[in-house]
Amino acid sequence: MLNQNWLKPGDLLQVISPSGCLRELDAFEKGVEIWRSHDYQVELTPGYDEKWGYLAGTDESRLTQLIAAMSNENYRGLLCSRGGYGTTRLLENWPNLNDFSLPAPKWLIGFSDITALLWTFSKISNFSCVHGPLLTTLAAEPEWSIQRLFDLVEGRSLEPLKGNGWGGGQAKGYLMPANLTVAGHLLGTKYQPDLTGTILALEDTNEVPYRIDRMLTHWRMAGVLQQVNGIALGRFSQCSPGLMNNTEFTVEDVLRDRLSDLNIPIVSELPFGHDGPNAALPVGVEANLDGDKGILEINRK
Repeated sequence: MLNQNWLKPGDLLQVISPSGCLRELDAFEKGVEIWRSHDYQVELTPGYDEKWGYLAGTDESRLTQLIAAMSNENYRGLLCSRGGYGTTRLLENWPNLNDFSLPAPKWLIGFSDITALLWTFSKISNFSCVHGPLLTTLAAEPEWSIQRLFDLVEGRSLEPLKGNGWGGGQAKGYLMPANLTVAGHLLGTKYQPDLTGTILALEDTNEVPYRIDRMLTHWRMAGVLQQVNGIALGRFSQCSPGLMNNTEFTVEDVLRDRLSDLNIPIVSELPFGHDGPNAALPVGVEANLDGDKGILEINRK
């Protein structure tokens, strides 16, 4: 949950690579420079640019870096370099995570594969988690999205996000933004958070419609979607049907088929996710969802 120990210019932040190996060096450097241009001190973790197959170093190396960053009271925030794959492997090898306590309030910022850490660490006292641009994606964000990220971490008000309302009235609940695929692989594990009464915010990329269907069917059969108060849908990019697209469902077809009968407020086409503006969203903070007007609003009072 948001601890309201807001970041401020001059704070020391550390770059971590808990997921895939760093490939987009130019974009990464531009992302670091944006944080520094807002007068933050940004320190690169030794080993942040390691490579072990498709991972940013071995599990032991990445876990050691992450624990060191979390345990250092001087670091106010952890900036994830990129997503990819690998964070769930760290959870598998961190059996005493539920006993972990922070020496000082911290922030974690990232999305996509970082979902596994955002959902897990949001349960740790004094850990504020933000589903928002990675260092490798930040420079590609429009100015309003960059400003929103700094507004969020520095404690200023956030503009409501506008999408396409599917109806269902209004709902309130703790916002749980996530990558659908990554969050789905937490279901049934000890790292699955209690989603009862939440506003679930989902996005994904590079998943054809039948795989989206399969995942949402899994969520339904696990009884998870029936527990939430509302669903906010971001961008499902590069998720077009295959070659026989004249006979296949589109992603929107699948989303409507698998979600509309839940009889809860749903808003789609919100500006967050891959391959476009990725509006920063706090994790575990109360939000209001209006399925009639198509509005997602963060309650920061």
